[in-house]
Amino acid sequence: MARRRNPPKGYRRTDRVNELLREVIAEELGRIDDENLELVTITGVTVDDELTVATVYFSSLLTEGESAADGSGDDAQAVAQRLESHRVELQAAINRQTRLRRTPVLGFRPDGGVREGARIEEILREIDEQRDS
Repeated sequence: MARRRNPPKGYRRTDRVNELLREVIAEELGRIDDENLELVTITGVTVDDELTVATVYFSSLLTEGESAADGSGDDAQAVAQRLESHRVELQAAINRQTRLRRTPVLGFRPDGGVREGARIEEILREIDEQRDS
């Protein structure tokens, strides 16, 4: 029986790899004994077309607090550095748990969508309060 070479339209291989890596990294992050990463959530992964570089997007309650509201990004940068310090360990887990030829090199970025969503909710709440008064 011939193998199907073309995936269903709209669902590329990189999309499947993105989700697989997100699951593996999130699971492995739960196993890492680092109290600075306890409140970190992996929100997404984007792999380049050659599957050599992966950008891991994260959200953390530490970066959503008051100190992050000034836009400095210092807390997000600290979390990214902690994740970077565990990069080799995370890549080893990906290598063990997947059947990829090469393990992509991981890079870490804060997910701005979470903060933007919270800001939109805050604006909508203010509009509702103004409408009620």
